[in-house]
Amino acid sequence: MTSATILAAALPAEHRERLMRIAREVSFEAGTRLFEEGRRADRFWIIRTGTVTLDLHVPGRRAAVIESLGHGELVGWSWHFPPYLWQLGAEAMSPVRAYEFDADAVRALCAQDPEFGRAIAVWVGRVVAHRLHASRIRLLDLYGPHGSGGQP
Repeated sequence: MTSATILAAALPAEHRERLMRIAREVSFEAGTRLFEEGRRADRFWIIRTGTVTLDLHVPGRRAAVIESLGHGELVGWSWHFPPYLWQLGAEAMSPVRAYEFDADAVRALCAQDPEFGRAIAVWVGRVVAHRLHASRIRLLDLYGPHGSGGQP
């Protein structure tokens, strides 16, 4: 991820502190499913330690890993956009320690303070844009006639 998408760099200190006041520390063992595609997105996480993979259900096959996330990265953005359903699945690939946030509580804070809400929306939007760009590059590498256009 870029520094613009990592929580510590993405939010001004006062907004980051406000968000962290409602954080809950959690741990996941390797192999734990954090969420499943199509289910209700009612929370999200910021990784402290460990690795979480995002995956996509493929009928008749093993889930396809889309991306690996690590320290400081946001796990889950579907909580921010109606209909609040996970678009992918997520699994802890190693022991993970994270901060967990209740989506309803964060959305309520956003509604109460438009400046805070805008900062959260810009951060989540940057994460989504970064991940879409990374997916596009991977698709070009897999299926493009000349890869992603990098020099040979």
